[in-house]
Amino acid sequence: MNEQNNRVVVIGGGYAGVMAANRLAGAGAHVTLVNPRAEFVERIRLHQLAIDNDDAVEDYATILNSSVHLVVDSADRIDASARRVELASGARLTYDYLVYAVGSTGAVPAGVPGAAQFAYPISELEQAQPLRAALATTPADAPIVVVGAGPTGLEVATEFAEAGRNVTLACGGPLGPYLTDNTRKAVAKRMRKLGVTVVDGPESLVIEVRADAVKLANGQWLASTVTVWTAGFGVPDLARRSGLDTDALGRLLTDETLTSVDNPYIVAAGDASAPSDTPLRMSCQAALPLGAQAANTVLSRIAGTEPATVNQAFTGQCISLGRTGGTIQLAHLDDRVMPMYISGRVAASIKEAVCKGTLSFLTREARKPGSYFWLKGGKRAQRLAAVSVK
Repeated sequence: MNEQNNRVVVIGGGYAGVMAANRLAGAGAHVTLVNPRAEFVERIRLHQLAIDNDDAVEDYATILNSSVHLVVDSADRIDASARRVELASGARLTYDYLVYAVGSTGAVPAGVPGAAQFAYPISELEQAQPLRAALATTPADAPIVVVGAGPTGLEVATEFAEAGRNVTLACGGPLGPYLTDNTRKAVAKRMRKLGVTVVDGPESLVIEVRADAVKLANGQWLASTVTVWTAGFGVPDLARRSGLDTDALGRLLTDETLTSVDNPYIVAAGDASAPSDTPLRMSCQAALPLGAQAANTVLSRIAGTEPATVNQAFTGQCISLGRTGGTIQLAHLDDRVMPMYISGRVAASIKEAVCKGTLSFLTREARKPGSYFWLKGGKRAQRLAAVSVK
C-alpha cells in the first residue's frame, strides 16, 4: 500500500463504519474512527433495551481492529477542500480519504403538535434509554401507543406486549407496508395472540400527541401514558452543513462506487449514502456490505485502480415479534417481495441468529481482514435503468 496517502478517517461507528474501518485497517491503512459514543450500539436491539431484556451495546475492543484509533467525539463539519474533519471538541483530523458512515436517526415530525414534547423515538441509544426509564415507572397495565407499523413499530409493539404491557399500534397506514398480504395476516395473528390492539388504515395517522393520549386523523383519541414514535427515519445533516450534495433526505449523493459526486476523496456507506440518488433500503442488511464496498473503493483509489460498482443483493426482511415469534418476509435479490414468508419460533430463531451474526461478521473482519463476504447479484444496473425510465 502507498504509505503517502493511506490516512483514512471514518465518521460513524455503526455497522457500516465499523465494517469499513476493519477492512481498511486490515489492508494496512491508518484508520481513525470518529464516533460520539465509546461503545458500539446494536440498533437492531434497542427495542429490547427499552423493555429491559438486553443492553444493546458491545465493547469496541471486541469488534474493532486493534490498530483502529477510536476518537470519541462528534464530527461538526467536513472541510472537503482541505481534507479535514472539524470535531465538536474543537480538534481537527486531516485525511487522505474519508468514509462517511453517519447512519440514520429517528425523526419525530415537527408538524405533529406535541410529538417532539411527549413522544419517545427509539432509533438511538440516547432515545431508548429515556424510554426505558419512563417504562420503569409506568404501571404494567398503563396504555402504551406505538406510532408506526414498519419493522421497528412491529418489533416494539410485540416486544412490549410479550412483556405484559398494554399496547396499541397506530399504523398510520397499512400494517407492515413492506409485507405481502399473506405475511401481513400472519403478523396480525401474532399481534392478536399477544393482545396488541392494531389500528390501521389512512385514518389511523397520528395528528397530535399529548401527555396522556394521541389523536388520530379520524378524530379518535387513544389513551397513552407512554407514546413511542417509530414512524420515519432521518439522517444527520453533516453532509449538507458541509456543503456536499445530498438527496432530499440529506443522504450523501454518490456514484455507483459510493464516491461522493463532489469529491473523489469522500466515500459513503450505510443509511446516509445515496448512490445514483437511488439509495438501498435502510437496514443492517445493507449497511455491512456497503461498509465493505466503501472500504474496497478507498483501497482501489489508494492503489490507483478503478473501484468496483455496488453489487449486493437482498434476501428479504427479518422482524422479531417478541422473543418467541417472528416473521421473515422473503424477497427477490433486488428487494422485491416474494409471496413467501417464514413465521413463528423458526422465524424468531432466524432473527436472533441474524442479530448475533452481525457482531460475528464485524468481529471476524477485525481479526481476519477481508473475510466478510455478502450476497451479490441484486441487478442494480437494471433497477437503475427502470427508475430512469419512470
